[in-house]
Amino acid sequence: MVALGCVGWILIRNDKVNAALIISEIAFLIFAIGFCLIFDVPSEAMPRVSHLYLPAITLLAYFNYLRQKSTFQIVIIAASLLAFIFFSCTKIALPFALSVPDEVRYLGIWINSTLATAMLCGGVYAIHRESTGQNEISRALRTAVRNNQLELHFQPQVDNARQIIGAEALLRWKHPQRGYIPPGDFIPIAEECGLMPLIGGWVLKEACRTLSVWSDDPVLGELTLAVNVSANQFNVDGFEQSVLETVELFRIDPAKLKLELTESVIISGVEPVVSKMNILRTSGIEFALDDFGTGYSSLSYLRQLPVSQLKIDRSFVQESFESPGGASLIKSIVRMGLDLDLTVLADGIETAAQHLFLLDCGCHEFQGYYFGRPVPDEDFKAHVMKTAGTALAPSKADEALRVAATHRHR
Repeated sequence: MVALGCVGWILIRNDKVNAALIISEIAFLIFAIGFCLIFDVPSEAMPRVSHLYLPAITLLAYFNYLRQKSTFQIVIIAASLLAFIFFSCTKIALPFALSVPDEVRYLGIWINSTLATAMLCGGVYAIHRESTGQNEISRALRTAVRNNQLELHFQPQVDNARQIIGAEALLRWKHPQRGYIPPGDFIPIAEECGLMPLIGGWVLKEACRTLSVWSDDPVLGELTLAVNVSANQFNVDGFEQSVLETVELFRIDPAKLKLELTESVIISGVEPVVSKMNILRTSGIEFALDDFGTGYSSLSYLRQLPVSQLKIDRSFVQESFESPGGASLIKSIVRMGLDLDLTVLADGIETAAQHLFLLDCGCHEFQGYYFGRPVPDEDFKAHVMKTAGTALAPSKADEALRVAATHRHR
């Protein structure tokens, strides 16, 4: 148990909470079953009690299932419940069982029953807290949409000459008491609560409003604006019509709007997705496939989707300098995008070396902290105006980094 606790602590410290919970569930389940079969054999005077921990294991598995749904979690839940029923109804034990003496078990019955009940109550409380927290955030998000607490920040996208050619609109929530809340803290809950169509609709309208304002400026009017669209939002009936109506409402050039879809949109089927995309493509709206390679990547569906851009996930960019395999994967993705006649954009670039490596791989466009962080509209405008018309030529230092990166990834 001590060793298991140490392993779990190490996994959690490395942001692998799901793995820590699964390992704990399996280990506790095996331990409980083994103890029931070998040591906790019921007698005429003393009942079996070790199986009372099985409902607590079931609750732990259910809690993890709520965090990250998987068939494996269902299997653990079912195994724990079946084991509890089995040991509650039988006195079965292994032939070589070494039953604990009754005088020791008398005290153990009270201790184990109390601990098992406490664990069960703790699990119920944890699930209650999780559920209550989600409901509170859900209500607060609805209020945020009504009270204009949501904001769009803009991160520049540049071409191979480091000229700003567009931006990605990124959602931010400015809570009146808590300040800015990271998207990772509320976007997953919004998806679980079915709020993404509402929030995504707000983002789309604000993006179109922004493009309408930009169109009056000779520099900003040339930029494209990319907007993330979740699978829940895209798969709503009439999504394509709502987009066209919003574009018409703000009288923007549809070619300046780019919708970024993740690979999860095809869960509902490729054909309905392609049908919606073709309707929007006909009006001039472009599509990018975001986070490519992290979901259901397949050439068969990639050829069917009418996308014009392939966006390399930031995790691959980081891995490109951590291992030869990561660099090879980047090259393969870029080559595939070029073969399919798609524009390839690399996201998450933080260093000059990463930029030069991806430039040598053949990427067309780039995004990341190296070129600019997400900032409010006014700050983004100032940044664009400051750099307008100045394509930044690589310096001698950049060229040296390019050579070093090339040798590194060969």
